[in-house]
Amino acid sequence: MAMQITLLILMLATPVAYGVQHIVGGSTGWNQAGDYVTWAAGEKFVVGDTLLFTYDSSHKVDVVSQADYTACNSGNAINSYQDGNTTVALSTAGSMYFICPTAGHCSGGMKLAVTVTAANPPSTSPTTPSPPGTPPTTTTPSPPGTTTSPPPPPRSNGAASIYCNMMFGFSVVLGTMFAFMG
Repeated sequence: MAMQITLLILMLATPVAYGVQHIVGGSTGWNQAGDYVTWAAGEKFVVGDTLLFTYDSSHKVDVVSQADYTACNSGNAINSYQDGNTTVALSTAGSMYFICPTAGHCSGGMKLAVTVTAANPPSTSPTTPSPPGTPPTTTTPSPPGTTTSPPPPPRSNGAASIYCNMMFGFSVVLGTMFAFMG
């Protein structure tokens, strides 16, 4: 029984980290009325996040190259989706391009370009040894005449995402607990 309690405490203390799910176009979804340039400008896309495209049967989602995005050409699509509820994982840093291949939709503005940034690894600063009894000092070498700025604040996953992550973690803990007790 002590083992189960120890495992339960360890599992509860372990943080659950997930990427952010971006609903393309916000509440309007993927359709001809969307302003995807403005929408994307208000978002930050990081490796590990996902894009959720929601749309009706008159639309599709094609992942295309930059040239095909600019030309609204779906003939060389990298991936094509038409299920009305498409999730695309942002797994690498760089630019990604999406268009609706329905005639006239892309040229009417139904296209999306996103820039995905790498996830920030934890940073460490070198420390200089200090004599016993004095606190260590942190040094960060900088070229002369340059200044450094503090790191950006952590990204918010939003209340709904946090709630889902907590519920998922709780269900994993309960399932594990029952497995050990059974």
